[in-house]
Amino acid sequence: MTDFSGIKELYPYESHYFGGKNRRLHYVDEGSGTPMVMVHGNPSWSFMYRGLIDEFRKTYRVIAVDHLGCGMSDKPQDFRYRLETHIDNLENLLLSLDLEDIVLCVHDWGGPIAMGFAIRHPQRIKSIVIFNTAAFSMNWMPWRIALLRIPWISELLIRKTGFFIKSAIGCTTHTKMPGKVREGYLLPYDSYENRIALYQFIQDIPMGPEHRSFELLLEIEHGLWMFRESPVCIIWGMRDWCFKPKFLERWKVYYPQARVHQLDNAAHYLLEDALDDTIDHLKLFFKDFKI
Repeated sequence: MTDFSGIKELYPYESHYFGGKNRRLHYVDEGSGTPMVMVHGNPSWSFMYRGLIDEFRKTYRVIAVDHLGCGMSDKPQDFRYRLETHIDNLENLLLSLDLEDIVLCVHDWGGPIAMGFAIRHPQRIKSIVIFNTAAFSMNWMPWRIALLRIPWISELLIRKTGFFIKSAIGCTTHTKMPGKVREGYLLPYDSYENRIALYQFIQDIPMGPEHRSFELLLEIEHGLWMFRESPVCIIWGMRDWCFKPKFLERWKVYYPQARVHQLDNAAHYLLEDALDDTIDHLKLFFKDFKI
């Protein structure tokens, strides 16, 4: 079992678990008030949201979940890691907590997973905060991600050597990541078995109708209209090589009412590059819309 005590200073939160044996979801539940639900992507975990947790638990109930196979959640080897099952897991957790008026914060794979929950339960969503992500179909993929979808390369670079998670840490921020922070991102993915979800996330990117998750992605995309009159805040790291500005432009089409902030000196892990700016933008957004 992975020892997380070394990052306790950076990630000091009480751990909560939901689910049965070998299928437990880990989540942080801090503060009280309007719930802010923070959903991470790949290859990350709730650790990415620690700066927002620290700030907003003062005035909100902050819930940051680790997807199954990620962070401090269980990492079963026989689970069907799919967009649909990740949505199911999030849905089961949030319904068990009976959350209403949710402020939904999404990043990377957290976009389609959380928006998948949102279109199933639009009445539970109060507002949406979008960081570099997509929840719609695109006919473009970065070559580095496409390379990782070649089966034997994927197995080697993601699971056997851990090259994917290690290299991701080096190219997802504009500023150099401090050593202890780097350790925090790497810690949950320290073995072949513990990198199973990272591998499956790459395989599950739906690029065409023949893919197992494409139909569901289209369903989510077609449901985005449900929040066209909701308060939406988009904060985007403009130096992201994966979710390039073309993704931001698509979000603007879906949500023309959104308040948009472009962070010119932030990359994919924008909360590492521009945490203070992000917090300032969110505070003003919440104040203006009385969230």
